[in-house]
Amino acid sequence: MSDVFVGLDVGTSGVKALALGADAEVVARSERSHPLSTPRAGWAEQDPEDWAAGAQAALADLGVEPTAVGYSGQMHGLVALGADDRPLRPAILWNDQRTAAECAEIEQRIGFERLVALTGNRALPGFTAPKLLWLRNHEPATFDRIERILLPKDYVRLRLEGVHAIDVADASGTLLFDVANRRWSEEICADLELPADWLPEAHECAAIGGAGDQAAGALGVGAIDPGTLSVVLGTSGVVFSTLPRYEPDPEARLHVFCHAVPGAWHAMGVMLSAAGALAWLHAALGSPPYAQLLAEAERWSPGTETLLFQPYLSGERTPHPDPDARGAFVGLSLRHDRGALVRAVLEGVAYGLRDSLELLRMLGVETSVARASGGGARSELWLRIVASVLRLPVERVVVEEGAAYGAALLAGLRSGALADARAAVDAYVRVHDRIDPVADWVDVYDDGYARYRELYPALEPLEVR
Repeated sequence: MSDVFVGLDVGTSGVKALALGADAEVVARSERSHPLSTPRAGWAEQDPEDWAAGAQAALADLGVEPTAVGYSGQMHGLVALGADDRPLRPAILWNDQRTAAECAEIEQRIGFERLVALTGNRALPGFTAPKLLWLRNHEPATFDRIERILLPKDYVRLRLEGVHAIDVADASGTLLFDVANRRWSEEICADLELPADWLPEAHECAAIGGAGDQAAGALGVGAIDPGTLSVVLGTSGVVFSTLPRYEPDPEARLHVFCHAVPGAWHAMGVMLSAAGALAWLHAALGSPPYAQLLAEAERWSPGTETLLFQPYLSGERTPHPDPDARGAFVGLSLRHDRGALVRAVLEGVAYGLRDSLELLRMLGVETSVARASGGGARSELWLRIVASVLRLPVERVVVEEGAAYGAALLAGLRSGALADARAAVDAYVRVHDRIDPVADWVDVYDDGYARYRELYPALEPLEVR
């Protein structure tokens, strides 16, 4: 039989499984959903056993005997394990906002500049290290029972393969990793008084067949060179680029992590609400068909008659690391209808993506094309808006499940059947279509973006902390 590479993506809403044949065709797909718990405002938790059960069921659904399995998944989530390798409590997820005080504690203990020098990043509520400090401060009995920690997809690997391990890309988002030297940071662990022996062994992504969802997704759309941007319109929004060299943002507004490509790094800006903002508005409007809402949005001219939307519905990361930031419509008039609200959301998210692109350019990134993925990338209107705001052509690839597809390619690298990331992309990643900026929209959106940049400074003093 030909090689079959299986990719598993442990997402926030469910586990996706994808089987990739040697002819670059997807031979089977499966998805199993799992619940999200929000026991308090700003909290987000899941039962790791739901991930494991979903992964096992999704693999069975495929009906194939894989040559190798690759793993991708939501980043930063804390799975605290006891002596029996079972979770001591529900996992605290990437979008959980409870750790603002612990982030301040970390930056006070270590110092902002030293923290960025050691890890390439600042302390943010989504990262793993602040979650450990929160457990120590608020659930000391649980903290005292910890024997090991893992991230979400790595817990699934443990359950399927019996191995404690992590890849350098996902480890980069823990705030416990020396990103420049691709190893755990003994200095950070010592400063935070966290046992280094809790941490799994870290490997290059290709060696272990795994990566965090953004690095895997970038591989899945072929974004492995600095000239190709990965733009993700999922629940969150991401602008991702391979870096010409390791270089953290001095103000740490971007995340700088190890890439899935050995010896390479990437920087990315992360919006906490992208397609999630559209999903919120869809529900608030009574859940009419998305196609109907998008058709109504298309009837509005670009700029939506000066209506602006700030998409910070659950706080923000890039460029404003502010868990207390909130969303807003500004400039409403009697003329604006629900189509206008939808178009303003599409445009506001695109402006937020441009914030990240401008920061990447400050690090020397020069891009010629963006590759889009995520549920929002199915909307041609939204991609026309994004292309016009970013002033870049946007391409879609044949297989839209970027992270799961990237995980399948990592399975091929893990097995040795694929020589390296370049060979994997050249053989398996195919462009489906290309959407260019709309000439008449570009200047309108340049003006809109200039106004959008004034929103956060104006609204930040109104935040309730």
